[in-house]
Amino acid sequence: MSGSGATEQFRAARDFLLRHREDYETAYEGFTWPRPDRFNWALDWFDTIAAGNDRTALHIVEEDGTDTRLTFAEMSDRSGRVANWLRDTHGVRAGDRILVMLGNQAELWETALAAMKLRAVVIPATPLLGPADLRDRVERGRARHVVVRAADTAKFDSVPGDYRRIAVGGAHAVGGAHGAWSPYEDAYAADGAFTPDGPTAATDPLLLYFTSGTTARPKLVEHTHTSYPIGHLATMYWIGLKPGDVHLNISSPGWAKHAWSNLFAPWNAEATVFIHNYTRFDAARLMAEMHRHGVTSFCAPPTVWRMLIQADLTALRTPPREVVAAGEPLNPEVIAAVRRAWGVTIRDGFGQTETAVQVSNSPGQALKPGSMGRPSPGFRVELLDPVTGKPGADEGELALDLSARPVGVMTGYHGDPERTAEAMADGYYRTGDIGRRDADGYLVFVGRADDVFKASDYKVSPFELESALLEHEAVAEAAVVPAPDPVRLAVPKAYVVLADGWEPGPDTAKALFAHSRAVLAPYQRVRRIEFADLPKTVSGKIRRIELRERTAAGSADEYREEDFR
Repeated sequence: MSGSGATEQFRAARDFLLRHREDYETAYEGFTWPRPDRFNWALDWFDTIAAGNDRTALHIVEEDGTDTRLTFAEMSDRSGRVANWLRDTHGVRAGDRILVMLGNQAELWETALAAMKLRAVVIPATPLLGPADLRDRVERGRARHVVVRAADTAKFDSVPGDYRRIAVGGAHAVGGAHGAWSPYEDAYAADGAFTPDGPTAATDPLLLYFTSGTTARPKLVEHTHTSYPIGHLATMYWIGLKPGDVHLNISSPGWAKHAWSNLFAPWNAEATVFIHNYTRFDAARLMAEMHRHGVTSFCAPPTVWRMLIQADLTALRTPPREVVAAGEPLNPEVIAAVRRAWGVTIRDGFGQTETAVQVSNSPGQALKPGSMGRPSPGFRVELLDPVTGKPGADEGELALDLSARPVGVMTGYHGDPERTAEAMADGYYRTGDIGRRDADGYLVFVGRADDVFKASDYKVSPFELESALLEHEAVAEAAVVPAPDPVRLAVPKAYVVLADGWEPGPDTAKALFAHSRAVLAPYQRVRRIEFADLPKTVSGKIRRIELRERTAAGSADEYREEDFR
């Protein structure tokens, strides 16, 4: 099935989820994935809904107050021009890899749609990357073209390779160590009517994502023309998006969550993608823009939520209807603070670069504190016993049943068949995360399999301890790792970032140890504390492996609970 048939199949599945957006049981039991043989989301879906459509598809507000508004029809026309120019001037063909390193600017969305129309493969990259990371991406991704901001072209002077260079942000070519860069702006002179060279198979590759690398060298995740575009129907359902919504998702371009909630989920729903660009996070300004432009749904990572609750949330007089969080588990104290100020509850969700949202608290579900919800429509989630590897455990590794393969799962790790086979052994996609399930089918995140550790022969979840610490007003962020101990084998050590108004020192450490004793079981108690910034990946995730290494090496700056007895 291709063309209009694939479009109608996609629309029917989408409309089913919209009709049952607050009826989880019906949505979960009745949803079936569209599985067309041929499908090109940019041509078969976006261009279809964009025809004659003057509603705003993309709205970007800059720090200086200037803004860009593009309608669905304008985005369709612009992406057609870019596609024709890339094909006719730069020779981009089906299967070519294009590394795209742009900020939150209109050209990012235009290029993404254009690449889909050409059946090219996009390698998203955040502008925060340096030359070493770019060399890895160009080499392992076998990039034949790069599209980057003019300000970042110098980063490629030390990145070898025979790739075409395109610079965004100037009306003239940019010089460089490997020759001139072509100005992207020339694309707008091309014809806006695009005719594809051939059909798009549903299994054709579309995206190559480098993971954030919290514990090891980034993996290269391959997605198809269906696994993300169709798979994110589940993400649309989790967020609760409807046609006409104005959706704000705070995410850096280059990471999977940006495609989740700044591209596929909102435009699957025919909602507006709203962006507020800023150099330094300013909670008051962000809320002012949300109010001014009528944001109806809001998604942010836990790091942003933790910064937001340090501000006066009541300054936002018109809170969004839907608020969600993803990227890392959200601590209950943050949820409670937002509920008090806005009267809405942040709904957690769980997914990975390798998948769409697997588990979520969708609209209408009863919420349980600390739970990330129930399996998303289209996903069968199992807990694999840590000893036998069999499904049905009350606590174990979160895994997806591949017997009726969910559409929203990667093809595999590109160029790494051994790692792919390991991740998908015995008919399950294994997430590497530990969870537990209650009697009502709700799932609770325990931690990464690599992060959970034993203390006094008890299993300790760093996330639970971090959540307990965040209940104290002194703590803005915390990360817990095991510290060697001659008696208990290991004890919990917390690295703490303090909230405004608190100073690092023995008095604060004493207060936090007392708090830990009051709210945690004896085997969970934090026994060591160090005040320090948390090392993070460029996508904002905490690198606990670095903290574990630092802890193993020892530190003279830590406080020990026994010192305050």
